[in-house]
Amino acid sequence: MELVKDDETLDDLQIKGIKVIQKKKAFRFGVDAVLLANYAKIKRRARVVDLCSGTGIIPFIIAGKTEAASITGVEIQGDLVNMADRTVKYNNFEDKINFIHGDLKDIKLIKAIAKADVVTVNPPYKLCNSGIVNKNDNNAISRHEICCNLEDVIAASRVILKDNGKLFMVHRPERIADVLCMMRKYKIEPKSIKMVHPSAGKAPNIMLIEGQRDGGRFLKWEEPLYVHNEDGSYTNEIEKIYGRM
Repeated sequence: MELVKDDETLDDLQIKGIKVIQKKKAFRFGVDAVLLANYAKIKRRARVVDLCSGTGIIPFIIAGKTEAASITGVEIQGDLVNMADRTVKYNNFEDKINFIHGDLKDIKLIKAIAKADVVTVNPPYKLCNSGIVNKNDNNAISRHEICCNLEDVIAASRVILKDNGKLFMVHRPERIADVLCMMRKYKIEPKSIKMVHPSAGKAPNIMLIEGQRDGGRFLKWEEPLYVHNEDGSYTNEIEKIYGRM
């Protein structure tokens, strides 16, 4: 079986030799996914479920950086699941990572997934009515709420999480009211928020948030993270996250 096709690349995550398969000219993982995978607090032997998994970048980073017992990715786009499955084979992760090709709005499917200690999700950020989109385009599906919206993601997380299990999500700061209200609606209590800024003096453009299923009401604001220094180079914190320090 050919694991890497002509229109794909094999990219080094710089974590324990793990490489991931991606399309050369389609949606490729960005800093959001890397930040979320590092933000998530994964205990030893934890069971993790990653929603809106794409090509599986978050599961593969978690596999490389933690001692999670198992990681399941759920993704609606079959071609992305196919790539993720081939990345599993390439890295010999068959005993640790698996992917489900399915719709997280399918409640029967979601209930069939074993309860998880942690759910991670890098959902589509943009409202479906924000701009003209091709609803069959991979990039559009990954960025716009076409196949699922914020409520679908949080409702599925509620079903999958164990009692007191943790949800870790990356989203956009301008959607903070939507995120907090929806988490409260499904009794996933917001516990911690970290804002990510392009550089000092600029408004945040990424939000990392932790919630707990049936958790108590107490929200902690974490120290902000800055991506770039004034000269445009990456900050030490980002270099550490990418494993270059």
